[in-house]
Amino acid sequence: MDLQLSGTRVLLTGGTRGIGRAIVEAFLDEGARVGFCARDADAVRATQEALASRGDVTGSAVDVGDGAALAAWVEESAAVLGGLDTVVASVSALAIPDTEENWLQSLNVDLMHTVRLVRAALPHLERSSAPSIIAISSVSGRESDFASGPYGTAKTAIIGYVSGLAMQLAEKGIRANVVSPGNTYFEGGVWASIETGDPELFRTAVGLNPTGHMGTPQEVAAPVVFLASPVASRISGANLVVDGALTRGIQV
Repeated sequence: MDLQLSGTRVLLTGGTRGIGRAIVEAFLDEGARVGFCARDADAVRATQEALASRGDVTGSAVDVGDGAALAAWVEESAAVLGGLDTVVASVSALAIPDTEENWLQSLNVDLMHTVRLVRAALPHLERSSAPSIIAISSVSGRESDFASGPYGTAKTAIIGYVSGLAMQLAEKGIRANVVSPGNTYFEGGVWASIETGDPELFRTAVGLNPTGHMGTPQEVAAPVVFLASPVASRISGANLVVDGALTRGIQV
């Protein structure tokens, strides 16, 4: 299937590791031009160098918790790319323990960076012929689990926010969707850390999934790219759960 993404202009937060990096790679493989950001300048530089042979990719060091810096990056990237067709809010603070600091960090980084990214990108998306907004939430935003609290609440709020965007922006032809991954394993990620630091929790988490294993970043990236494509032109306001049948709730 031709996803009709060749030459499209994509902006993504958090593109140096895990799900974010896999999304960057997947867009590049479809011929899209991609701008991404992350906080660590060295990681951004290394990622851009590693992916340069794969396509047109530009990385920037940005703290998405800094609203002014995030907005400036969107404007600079839109100028470099000649506009924007898709924005993907992928960064998470992964602030799980129930502390005051984690509540503030989750709301600022997970939720408000999504809001600020959309606000800054909207003028550019309105000029696109196939505009799309995608936010990465989590199954922890859909049902209660060990990550309920700062992390899970912020992820639930993201789903509600994007659902409202889909309705508000439909008349402008701008689609907005959420992708909610289940447990996703990659080296250097949170589950790799739990595997060594709390093997009992890791075994419990794996055992809860009917597939008998966790997902990969690539398995999350593929539906993100599909949702961004013109092929998915009738899909807006969806929360696409990518969890290997981990969650049991029925979406109605």
